[in-house]
Amino acid sequence: MAAKLSKLVLTIIAFAFALGGTQAQTSHYPERPITMVVTFAVGGSSDVLARSVANAMSQGLGKPIVVENRPGAGGNIGAEAVSKAAPNGYTILFGTNGTLGIGPALYKNLRYNPQKDLVPVGLLHQLPLVLIVNPQVPAKNLGELIAYARSNPGKLTFASAGIGSASHLTTELFKIAAGIDILHVPYKGGGAATADLVSGQVSMMLETIPNALPLVRGGQMRALGVTTKERSINAPDLPTFAESGLPKFDVSAWTGLFVPAGTPKAIIDRLNAETVRIASDPAYVAQVKSMGADVASSSPEAFDTFVRKDVANWTEAIQHSGARAE
Repeated sequence: MAAKLSKLVLTIIAFAFALGGTQAQTSHYPERPITMVVTFAVGGSSDVLARSVANAMSQGLGKPIVVENRPGAGGNIGAEAVSKAAPNGYTILFGTNGTLGIGPALYKNLRYNPQKDLVPVGLLHQLPLVLIVNPQVPAKNLGELIAYARSNPGKLTFASAGIGSASHLTTELFKIAAGIDILHVPYKGGGAATADLVSGQVSMMLETIPNALPLVRGGQMRALGVTTKERSINAPDLPTFAESGLPKFDVSAWTGLFVPAGTPKAIIDRLNAETVRIASDPAYVAQVKSMGADVASSSPEAFDTFVRKDVANWTEAIQHSGARAE
């Protein structure tokens, strides 16, 4: 009996020391540089946004955040690597909707489980898509477009950056919400569709603000609205789909911070506090705005709910369209 009691006491003491050690580690976090994994190549829009985040957060954390690019497989190579990293706050993921929103809905044989192996820290950016139509389309606003499409099923066409892309699947959600039938014309990237959009070979496309607005300002295309619930700071004159007759429509490309499952809550909260802080940093906000993105922030819990809803939306779009990973 005494031996058992002594063993129990030793176990409790060991646990107390381990807990104290963990608390000590988290209270001084970070003590060394942090690696931020970016799942796309150097120089792309995700990379540029990630580096702006790393620079801004480093200033508050007091330690550098070093960007490491690990592209491939739609972002899943880098995301998987982070999911298997030590859960100590020194390897974090700059995640995107393509990898962690569309990916879980589109890819059925991933070697990791994004919703179990990664923990959301906070939302960083939202990138609204703009619906642009060729001026030949007889619609000055979203309501008129929907009415025309309903009266002429299958007559209108929409371009996308490829099967399973955000532009493709967001339009599928638009078709569901509006109850319309428009024909999908996939391209190999958004830029490849521009000539056919301008010439009228294709009726419309959901495009990012940086790519859409030059065409609109040049009179080559007409903008009808943005897909996010709130108007974009980069195009405040454009109404939202929700304002224009689709009250529940709220879709965006987004980025956010993730850590491996098992990361201590204190570290998650410390990182989240930095994501919230930089969202009100004028220099950082101006830099992000210049890239056509909207700065965002959230609690870890709200971001978790956001991501789960996003995956559900893309799952519905994929089932409706029959899209498969290429």
